[in-house]
Amino acid sequence: MKKNHLEYLENLLRNQLRDLLSHNENTIMGIRAQAQDISDPLDRAAYDEDQSRLFRIRDRESKLIKKIENALEAIEEGTYGICEACGEDISFQRLQARPVTTKCITCKMREEEMEKAARWR
Repeated sequence: MKKNHLEYLENLLRNQLRDLLSHNENTIMGIRAQAQDISDPLDRAAYDEDQSRLFRIRDRESKLIKKIENALEAIEEGTYGICEACGEDISFQRLQARPVTTKCITCKMREEEMEKAARWR
């Protein structure tokens, strides 16, 4: 991979990581600020539902944070952009679209086809 492509992707990953970590910090601060006693049952139910939805979103984001950290580690190790399944280079276009990917498009499509076939059994 070209050096300027790698630098671009590393910056993209670092910016995504910074944004996600900022979201998590804001969530924690917001929960502490809103953790007051809500006496009305309907208000409490609505609040609980909102918190549940927010925690599901943050859970997905925490999984993405781990993937970003793994990608940044792979950049440092010099293994970023290499398909973990076949060992071939992952295209720059694919990495632009999904910078945390660990598989080339061919291997990923094959994996998804196998998952789809397994669901129909």
